[in-house]
Amino acid sequence: MAREFSRTDRVAQQVHKEVASILQNEYKHRVGDMPLITVSEVEVSRDLAHAKIYVTIYNSTEEEGKEQVKQLKELKGFVRSILAKRLRMRSVPDLHFFEDRSIIEGMRISNLVSQTIATDESKRDLDDEQESE
Repeated sequence: MAREFSRTDRVAQQVHKEVASILQNEYKHRVGDMPLITVSEVEVSRDLAHAKIYVTIYNSTEEEGKEQVKQLKELKGFVRSILAKRLRMRSVPDLHFFEDRSIIEGMRISNLVSQTIATDESKRDLDDEQESE
């Protein structure tokens, strides 16, 4: 019987869960005031030596987001040490943080579409009023 998920998928899922918890609890106490950070995806290499962690940073400008990712990269040893205590693995993957702007871009595009639809409807209503006169 084949396994439903590969080992890398299971490790990625566990790293995702634990890093999200670490960022929510321990990291906030260490850094202090910071915007909302969520882990959107984790990719683990086949040899389990590296983990790419994609984070979404809400309520921040692009520059602030880059600064937060830089701060995460500087404190990755702290995050990795806590992760090592929580995971039951021989070696914990090396963490690489990246900013994921896809959710923020999606929200921006959705707002643009909504504004365009509203503008079109108001123009259509104006045209209907002029035709009825």
